[in-house]
Amino acid sequence: MGYKVAVVGATGNVGREMLAILAERNFPASEVVALASRKSAGTECSFGDKTLKVKALDHYDFSDVDICLMSAGGSVSKEWSPKIGAQGAVVIDNSSAWRMDPDVPLIVPEVNADAVAGFTKKNIIANPNCSTAQLVVALKPLHDKAKIKRVVVATYQSVSGAGKDAMDELFSQTKSVFTLDEVESKKFPKRIAFNLIPQIDVFMEDGFTKEEWKMVVETKKILDPKIKLVATCVRVPVFVGHSEAVNIEFENPITADEAREVLRAAPGCLVIDKHEPGGYVTPYECVGEDATYISRIREDGTVENGLEMWVVSDNLRKGAALNAVQIAECLINRKLISAKKQAA
Repeated sequence: MGYKVAVVGATGNVGREMLAILAERNFPASEVVALASRKSAGTECSFGDKTLKVKALDHYDFSDVDICLMSAGGSVSKEWSPKIGAQGAVVIDNSSAWRMDPDVPLIVPEVNADAVAGFTKKNIIANPNCSTAQLVVALKPLHDKAKIKRVVVATYQSVSGAGKDAMDELFSQTKSVFTLDEVESKKFPKRIAFNLIPQIDVFMEDGFTKEEWKMVVETKKILDPKIKLVATCVRVPVFVGHSEAVNIEFENPITADEAREVLRAAPGCLVIDKHEPGGYVTPYECVGEDATYISRIREDGTVENGLEMWVVSDNLRKGAALNAVQIAECLINRKLISAKKQAA
């Protein structure tokens, strides 16, 4: 018998992707339940070749649920994750609500799978920010090889990271530009069509945005607290797929060829790096793929032991849904949980 899995926020971009990935990977589920707010109750969601009717979160009994994949935003998670965890289900949360809680492990399975065992304190495991997830997958093997001192990263983040309304806004604005209609901005502070916005999330007192802060503190928690990191996060007019220009300074020497070799052998990484037109991966090509793609690996002669590289990933998959499902698989493979119905 398999595990009973609940997906909270099943009607959102990430929730739908979670359902698709559970089906794709033949996750050992005896039952999958789609949950959302009361206004979404009755909506239909695809799960492989089946259709699930969405149920209201407010009235759901989690006592026989084994794993809850939560993608309903921080405020919902803060209210519901402890309640669900108290009923014995392990909550894998995609919001920022629990990431920096010392009693909640922040997990990217290719990077720090061993830390997953710490879930028992609250029955909650946190998924990192989408831009952090792909970054640490690429950094981990290089850190093991030559020890990273400092990272400077500029992100080029797709609108899907801001939800379905943001995707709709890019579509409608693009259409308005071509039909010479007025371009309206609702979701973003400035026009996103044929433009870039150097702000993701709110500004903090030091002038950095919260998205940039998240990349710093999450990388430290997942990978190594000694790594110094600074980020500039930019929203770009791309529907799906986050890209990052990453500059790394190491303690020990490492060549571009050595880095390619290390990354090619690393879990979750796919190196496509030919020094010719088109010999790299763009966000368009990574959509629907599980890997973190790494291109343009080269040595930085302006610092001692420096490398520069280009990192691309599907933010709805590795940045969110896929990572959550991989965490659930990790719990099962390590025999850290057992199905309640089976146990009974």
